[in-house]
Amino acid sequence: MKRTLHFFCSAVLACATLHAQAPSFRITPLHPVEQLRAEALQEQPPKEAGNFRAPDLVELITLDPTIKLDIRYATSNNFLGTPVYTQARAFLQRPAAEAVVRASNALRPLGYGLIIHDAYRPWYVTKIFWDATPNHQKIFVADPKAGSKHNRGCAVDLSLYDLKTGEEVTMPSGYDEMTERAYADYSGGTAEERQLRSVLRHAMTKEGFEVNPTEWWHFDYRDWKQYPILNIPFENIR
Repeated sequence: MKRTLHFFCSAVLACATLHAQAPSFRITPLHPVEQLRAEALQEQPPKEAGNFRAPDLVELITLDPTIKLDIRYATSNNFLGTPVYTQARAFLQRPAAEAVVRASNALRPLGYGLIIHDAYRPWYVTKIFWDATPNHQKIFVADPKAGSKHNRGCAVDLSLYDLKTGEEVTMPSGYDEMTERAYADYSGGTAEERQLRSVLRHAMTKEGFEVNPTEWWHFDYRDWKQYPILNIPFENIR
């Protein structure tokens, strides 16, 4: 009960300064999330061979305070309907973080800022997502046996917000929507939504990111293979 209360309070604090959010796409988890969390925390990431760079996770808003945070996994407004993070924070490996800041700077004259939904993700959370998601929707989550680029601190989920209004723009799908509308090249939606999606994609790819084909919001940094899978809780990142 105390652990559940801790996550609920973290979610309230995370949302305290944000505008009203559109409700996230939801699934029915295959098993209770608290059960999956307990199991995932008892397991270890896959062992990897290779010479990796030393991790250097940087908190994005310390580099660019105009970047907004809407860390859905620190709230109940996510596809599982319950918080899975204890803190609403966004970290990336330093080169990736600096590339996001350059994209942010390029977008500002166009009237847009960046809003982050997720960045570095501890491996145990990837395990929770995989075990919670029905088989027919697993295309939208990473297999923990291989790890995720989020686990390496080299993937970011983000969108645009309007600098004049402070509101997140409307894209062809919602964040974490497990439908074809989420595909990076989905031809539906309005012309304005597709144009805004293109503006985001252009700014990010120019700085060394590649969009995930099934998620317009998900971008992987080009050097992701040079970093190891990490399982460090946010609270332990200095």
